[in-house]
Amino acid sequence: MGTWGAGNFDSDTAADHLSELAGRLVTEVTEAMTGDPVGIEPDEYGGVAVPCNLELLLVLARQGWVGVTLPSPEVIRSWQKTFLAVWEATIDGLEPEPAYKAERRAVLNGTFERLAEASATAE
Repeated sequence: MGTWGAGNFDSDTAADHLSELAGRLVTEVTEAMTGDPVGIEPDEYGGVAVPCNLELLLVLARQGWVGVTLPSPEVIRSWQKTFLAVWEATIDGLEPEPAYKAERRAVLNGTFERLAEASATAE
């Protein structure tokens, strides 16, 4: 179709660009989830970047723009299981305050759950 509106994301080229951007975020998360679990420990880059990437994917998906494809809810929940298992096994070594630990766990779970819900809705 080419262009269907005046918006920044209302064209095939914009949709292609958005698809590539979302794809890079998904690839980064996939690589982190299938790589060395040390890389997703809470004090490692992946332990911070993965939730950020998930949140960015959710923001993009909620815009309703053409080009954003989310992984299946099953994949997202698999990531959640892997990520939180590593988090639970390593967080105490960082000696967090109990309140922070509980709040952070809830934020992490919520991030995965909201993305899985958005994926299920998009299917």
